[in-house]
Amino acid sequence: MVAVAVRLIDPAKGGMMLALSLLYAALILSFLGGMWWGAAVARVSGAALTLWLAIAVVPSLVALAAGAVLFSSVVSSAAIVAAGLLGSLLVDMALVRAGHVPPWWMRLRIPLSVGLAALTLLTGLLAQP
Repeated sequence: MVAVAVRLIDPAKGGMMLALSLLYAALILSFLGGMWWGAAVARVSGAALTLWLAIAVVPSLVALAAGAVLFSSVVSSAAIVAAGLLGSLLVDMALVRAGHVPPWWMRLRIPLSVGLAALTLLTGLLAQP
């Protein structure tokens, strides 16, 4: 939100803040994969563990893809990160159903992911000249 405010108040200084906001959102997305990794290692074994560990790597790859297109299209980069954040909710729901995370997990994850995805999209749109 700070980046959005800075962009609106002083567009000349807003570019760096917007870039940092996108970086932050990509880091959070990557962190979600780390949480999934930890949940899987703590509660799963065998072939199921391999599947969960593979899934846990996806957010970092999505964040990397967003970084790769950042310099050609800020909006595309923001959209990739936002889609990753919203898509992460599907994995979170699967973790709850499988009993790998506590039942209250979605009460935390939904507002955080939806909120950050919305702000990330807004940031990408405001980054346009």
